[in-house]
Amino acid sequence: MQQNLRLNEYKVLFYRLSLAYIFYFIARILFYLYNTDLLRVDSFSDFLALCYYGLAFDTTAILYVNLLFIVFSVLPFLKNTTIRYQRNLRYLYFATNLLAYATNFIDFIYYKFTYARTTIVALNVIKHETNKKVLFFSFLIDYWHVLALFIMCSMLWIYLYKKITVKVSIPTQKIPYFGFSAIGFLLIILLTIGGIRGGDFKKSTRPINLLDASRHVKNIVHSDIVLNTPFAIIRTMFANSFLKTNYPGVTEQLILEKIQPIKQYHNNPETKPNVVVFILESYGREYIGAFNKKSGIPNYKTHAPFLDSLSQHSMIFTNAYANGRQSIHGMSSVLAGIPSFKDAFTSSPYPKQKIESLVSTLKGEGYDTSFFHGAANGSMGFLGFGNILGIDHYYGRTEFNDDSQFDGFWGIWDEPFLQFMKNTLDKKKTPFFASVFTVSSHEPYIIPEKYKNRFHEGGVPIHKCAEYTDFALKRFFTEAKKQPWFSNTIFVLVADHCNQIYYDEYQKPINRYAVPIIIYKPNSNYVGVDDDFAQQIDIYPTILDMIGYKKPFRSWGRSLFDKKTTEPFVINSTGSIYQFARGNYICTFDGKLALGFYDKNDKALKNNLIKNRNPEMDDLELRCKAFIQDYMNRVVDQKMYSK
Repeated sequence: MQQNLRLNEYKVLFYRLSLAYIFYFIARILFYLYNTDLLRVDSFSDFLALCYYGLAFDTTAILYVNLLFIVFSVLPFLKNTTIRYQRNLRYLYFATNLLAYATNFIDFIYYKFTYARTTIVALNVIKHETNKKVLFFSFLIDYWHVLALFIMCSMLWIYLYKKITVKVSIPTQKIPYFGFSAIGFLLIILLTIGGIRGGDFKKSTRPINLLDASRHVKNIVHSDIVLNTPFAIIRTMFANSFLKTNYPGVTEQLILEKIQPIKQYHNNPETKPNVVVFILESYGREYIGAFNKKSGIPNYKTHAPFLDSLSQHSMIFTNAYANGRQSIHGMSSVLAGIPSFKDAFTSSPYPKQKIESLVSTLKGEGYDTSFFHGAANGSMGFLGFGNILGIDHYYGRTEFNDDSQFDGFWGIWDEPFLQFMKNTLDKKKTPFFASVFTVSSHEPYIIPEKYKNRFHEGGVPIHKCAEYTDFALKRFFTEAKKQPWFSNTIFVLVADHCNQIYYDEYQKPINRYAVPIIIYKPNSNYVGVDDDFAQQIDIYPTILDMIGYKKPFRSWGRSLFDKKTTEPFVINSTGSIYQFARGNYICTFDGKLALGFYDKNDKALKNNLIKNRNPEMDDLELRCKAFIQDYMNRVVDQKMYSK
C-alpha cells in the first residue's frame, strides 16, 4: 500500500519531466524553422536523427533545471500529496522551466547574428549596456511572434501539467513508507546524476559538453540543432575555457617556427603617418560590391557605393575573415591582435594584464591615441578594454553631448558621430591614432527619419542600415580630405563580424565570418586586390610594417604585405569548433583532434577529406594545435608582450 502511494508520485514526476522533453522538441522544430536558411537539413529523416542526438543534451538541461523540483518531489515529507504542497511544486516547476525554456526562443532570432547557441558570455556583453530595458522591450515588440509562440507553448504546457495529478493520501505505515522512499530517492538521484552527465557513469569520462554535439553531425552547423540553449548557458556558466594547454609534440621551438608569435619587419623606412581604423558594426563582406566581383552571385546588388569607390583607390582583401563572433571580439582582434574562440578574451579572468597592441606600440612612438564609440560610455565593455590597452582618450555618447542625435537604442547616428570624430581629429597634434566603432548598422535596423525614402531595405532589413553607414563614411571622407592631416594618414576599414545574410554564398559556414578589409592611403601605391587568406588579427602587424616599425612585437597575425615571413592563414571558432585555414585546406578541430579537412574553396564544408589525409593536412593540424597552445598559455601566463 505504502509502495503504491509513492509509485503514483513517481509516475506523475516522470510525466511532468516528459512534458519538458516534448516542449524542448517543439522548441527545436521552431528553432530550425526560424533559421532554415542557416541550418539546411537534407531530409526529414536527417532532422529526426539530429533531434534524437539532441535528447542527451535535453536530458542534461532538463535535469539541471528541475533538480530542486525532483528533490522536493521524491523526499518523503508525509504531506507530499496535499493540494498545497503540490501547488507549491507547480510554482517551482514552472518558475524554473519557463525561465530556461524562454532562452530557446531568444535564439530563434539571436542565432541569426551569432551563428551559435547563446552561452553565458552573452550576459557578459549585456551587463555593460545602460539601456537594457529599452533593448528588451524593443525585442518583444519587433519579434512579437516569438513572444506569442512562447506564451502559447507555456499555456499548453501548464494545461497538460494539470491534466494528471497526484492522488491525495496520507501514509499510515511510516516505516515501510520511509524505507521505500529512501530506496526510491537514491535510485532517482543516481539516474539524475547519470542523465546530467549525459548518460555516462564512467569515472574516466567527463560530463557531456558543447563539443559533444559535433560528434554525430556531418555538417558542423547542425550541432546547433542538436544543442538547446539552456544546456549551452548552463554548461558555460562556471566554465573557464582559458586553460593552459600542452599538446604532444608541440614545443616552444615548434611554436616559434610554425606560429612566429614575435614579429619584426624591415620592409619599409620609418615614418609616422596618422592611423585611423574604422570597425564597422555588423558590416559583412556580402554588402560591398567591390568584394563580390568574383563571387558568382546572380543578380548581385551592392549596398555600399562609397566603399566600392574607395576600394578602387585602396588595397582590398577579398578573402578576409573575422576572428570572433561578437563586437567585443572584433575590438580585441583588430586593435590587439587577440582572437576570441569559445569565449571572449575580454570576458576571461585574464584581460587585466600588460598587453602589447597597436595602441601600446604607437604610443611608444609618440602617437596620441583615441577611441570613438557613439553608444553610452562603457557600452560593450569598450571603455574598460580601452583602458587596459592604454588608450589616451575615449569619446562616447557623453562627449558627443547631444541626445537629439540618439537613435533611441544603441547610440548616436553614424553620420553626425563621424562628423564629431572628424572635428575632434582636426584639433589633434600629429601623429595620432584613432579608432571608431560605428553603431547604426545594427538590430533593430533603423535609420534617421529624414533618410527613410533615400535608403531602402532591400533583401533584408540591415541593407538600408548598410547604405546609411556607407553614406556616413562618404561624408566623413569628403570633409576629412579638406584637412592637412588627411593626406598623411593610413585608413583601415574592417567589420567586427557579419550580420543578416541575403545571398546563399554567405550562408556557407566559413563565409559566415567573411568581413571586408580595406587599407587606403591617399596618393600611395597601396592599391589593388589580394585574394589570399586574411583576418582581423593581421591589421595590427600590417600597420606596424607599413610605418617601418623596426622593433620586435607580439602578434599572432601577420603583415598582409609580407608573405615571405608568414604564409597567409585564418583561425576562428564557432564557439565549440576551431576553424583553421591555410594553404590548400581548411581544418576543423575540436580542441583535441581534427574532425575534418576540406578543400580551401569548400566554404560549405560539404566534402570531408579526412579519410585521405596527407602531409599537408597533418601539418595544418599541428599548426592549429601550436597556435591554440601558444594562445592559451600566453593568456594564462600573462605573456601578452614580446619581452
